[in-house]
Amino acid sequence: MTEPCPDDACPTGGGRPVQRGTRIASFGVVGMTCASCVGIVEEAIRALPGVRSATVNMATEKARVEYDPSQVEPRKILEAIQEAGYEIAVDQVTFGIKGMVCASCVGIIEESLLAVDGVFSATVNLATEKATVRYNPELVTVEVLKAAIVGAGYEVIEAETLDTEMAEREREQRRQFALLVFSLALSIPIMVLMIGFDFFGWAEVLGITGYEGYVLFIMATPVQFIAGHQFYVGTYYALRNRRANMDTLIAMGSSAAYFYSVVVVFLPSLIPFHHHTYFDTSAMIISLILFGKYLEAKAKGRTSQAIRKLIGLQARTARVVRDGVEVEVPVDLLKVDDLFVVRPGEKVATDGMVEDGSSAVDESMITGESIPVEKAVGSSVIGGSINKNGMLRVRASKVGKDTALAQIIRLVEDAQASKAPIQRYADNVSAWFVPAVIAIASIAFLVWYLFAYGQLVGGEEGFVFSLIIFISVLVISCPCALGLATPTAIMVGSGKGAEHGILFKSAEALEITGKVHTVVLDKTGTITKGEPEVTALVALGRSETDILRLAAAAEKGSEHPLAEAIVRRAVRDGIEVPEAKGFEAVPGQGVRATVDDSVVLIGNRKLMDANGVDVFSAETRLQEMESGGNTAMLLSIDGRLAGVIGVADVVKETSREAIAELRKMGIEVIMLTGDNPRTAKVIASQVGIDKYIAEVLPENKAKEVSRLQGEGGKVAMVGDGVNDAPALAQADVGIAIGSGTDVAMETGDIVLIKSDLIDVVAAVQLSRRTMSKIRQNLFWALGYNSAGIPIAAGVLYPFLGVLLNPIVAAGAMALSSVSVVTNAALLKRYTPEIKRKDKRS
Repeated sequence: MTEPCPDDACPTGGGRPVQRGTRIASFGVVGMTCASCVGIVEEAIRALPGVRSATVNMATEKARVEYDPSQVEPRKILEAIQEAGYEIAVDQVTFGIKGMVCASCVGIIEESLLAVDGVFSATVNLATEKATVRYNPELVTVEVLKAAIVGAGYEVIEAETLDTEMAEREREQRRQFALLVFSLALSIPIMVLMIGFDFFGWAEVLGITGYEGYVLFIMATPVQFIAGHQFYVGTYYALRNRRANMDTLIAMGSSAAYFYSVVVVFLPSLIPFHHHTYFDTSAMIISLILFGKYLEAKAKGRTSQAIRKLIGLQARTARVVRDGVEVEVPVDLLKVDDLFVVRPGEKVATDGMVEDGSSAVDESMITGESIPVEKAVGSSVIGGSINKNGMLRVRASKVGKDTALAQIIRLVEDAQASKAPIQRYADNVSAWFVPAVIAIASIAFLVWYLFAYGQLVGGEEGFVFSLIIFISVLVISCPCALGLATPTAIMVGSGKGAEHGILFKSAEALEITGKVHTVVLDKTGTITKGEPEVTALVALGRSETDILRLAAAAEKGSEHPLAEAIVRRAVRDGIEVPEAKGFEAVPGQGVRATVDDSVVLIGNRKLMDANGVDVFSAETRLQEMESGGNTAMLLSIDGRLAGVIGVADVVKETSREAIAELRKMGIEVIMLTGDNPRTAKVIASQVGIDKYIAEVLPENKAKEVSRLQGEGGKVAMVGDGVNDAPALAQADVGIAIGSGTDVAMETGDIVLIKSDLIDVVAAVQLSRRTMSKIRQNLFWALGYNSAGIPIAAGVLYPFLGVLLNPIVAAGAMALSSVSVVTNAALLKRYTPEIKRKDKRS
């Protein structure tokens, strides 16, 4: 915990007094392995200006730091530890937030959270109405974070599940709808009465001549202070945080019309030149804004349908077998190793392994694969998928938050809660937008009142004329549209990706994917199926069986796909594979082992050259194999070449089509492989790739990606997420392909559930369409405000005699944010072109 020391000195654990104004904080440090790590971390922290002392304890994995908060922030200490190669024990929490109205609210909450000692980052999303906070649990508690949000004037929603969160949103919608009905029930009669009083003499008919203003006042006041109460509360908290938001504009605009009318009714002597009231304006401004907020909430609900669909996939109950009897229990009560039954037409309760039965299972809503997948004993099944025909008995392997579906939901939620880089532009504009609008409205009022009205209009009503302009400028301005332009599109885009088995881990990944100039493809398992087979075998002085037996024995300890192919072939041929000793993998070359007291080497030319093995006698066969697209593996026994094994991998059916589509989109495609140049050339030509880089060691893949980045443009790397982890991390966009149900893998900015390059194309197309929607939204939001504010300020009046009515201005404002959200929601109808083509074929 943090220990502030306001006195001249206070004792520390070591007995040394802490200097006045300093603080002591503890940080959990992850990744230390020895005493030298302690020294590295201590030096990194002490190098920061403002750090008085740093003591690291390896046993407790804690760093105790005394620092001057005026010179260094906790997040700088975090960065120093990370740059030293270690991680901080950081907790993350997500809050639902009630009461945000525009992008200014986002800034207020983020600033309030970042002001809390121990908070490393705070991201607030207006569209999802959530705040994601990364913090040091040693310095701050969740309760303190909640208090910071509440102190900023907003409400924290405790939503443990998406169901309760949706229920809370629906309650808020019902509340807003009730306020809207209440407001309209008074606002519409006010407008009708004002028209009747002004044009049809209703006051005389009703016998209330001279009291019209009092009647309208009685009707307008509840609208102003009951229906409009939230705008005043929002304004109060915004001003308390030295900010202004949309509530400020509405409160100022409606109050100007309302209180001017109050003065006209109760203190007419103060305004002898004008006795017309604007209660209809104040009431209708509030009613129209409430109407807009209600429509906006409904539209935002539509943008989050993808998450609701995923949640809806989850089974509610499971038929668990206990003591030989089927018992129906809630899914939440399932435990790992529980045996449960899935009948035809039912949802699979949770992830597991089939122990009995066979059936076809529809996994389309999870993986995007439209054809049902056949399942038999030993097959894995995904929770939420639908059993089509046979009955299955399944042993649960993952439950609760560990299931594939739960992980997918979590990834989509994380992506929707994050911010795209383009959002920073909108945030920067929003920071000064409302103050700028208030300034413009005030200047417009003064210019018209002091100068323009007398010259262009004339008469005694300059004040009222100028006041109408002031109100119109305030209420037509829409910071909401600007704040919602990006996050609503990100919500729909990321959800759409999940429908097709494409999981964007962040909004940044969704934005950058469409900008890539180069896509680097790993060969094995990405372009090819990753299931190589032995296609040729040349024995030199020994039988083929003996060569295969020794090769399989040496390769049995390797996890490389080529090694597994040799072992599979030996097992298939019924060869008894002996145990090897002294197994050693040589990265990028092959393996070494002792079999039957002989030293066996199996690998490429580099391995043979490094060990002085002459391969000249097999050179012709080597070239033939490699020219045919095989990977030639050389086998030596006790320093003499004994054989050559050809292994080939089959190219995926869709690889050529996907690569052609990427090139058609203007993206350069490069193949990266550890294979020899001849084999690489054959595979590249089969799939239509012109540029390939062969004989790349696993550890050098990241360097090749870095080199390509140095040539300019964004680079995406597509690989399996395990062997290619450094390259995926180095790339601007790392795409982990074929993760199956293991979607929580750390590496990769995008996770593709299926092992299909078509989904790489779909990810790029979806990114480009999403960014197109964002640009449309930003253009509309900025264009609307750029045109609407000058018109409301009266720039057209000298030329066309057009003056915007504040009620019309309020209606325009209400509809502007709705149009942005609705435009983003249209993205739900979009299917990536490559996917539409697949359906046609």
